[in-house]
Amino acid sequence: MNLEANTRDNIEYMIEAIKSKLQIVNASALNSKNFDTDQYEDLRDIYEMIERKSSFSVSELDAIVTELGKLRK
Repeated sequence: MNLEANTRDNIEYMIEAIKSKLQIVNASALNSKNFDTDQYEDLRDIYEMIERKSSFSVSELDAIVTELGKLRK
């Protein structure tokens, strides 16, 4: 998938991938409709960082969820 384009489909794809990789229990908290295209680059940075790592510590998970919360509308 080409994530260079700032599209709603790409945002939805990245959010779904993040939820899956982090095994987010409360998936409704990360709804792709809650993310604006204005924060696309920040969201993509988080997505790419998550894709590079195979596991996360509790503090890393907390920091990632906090950053995602800041990006929500």
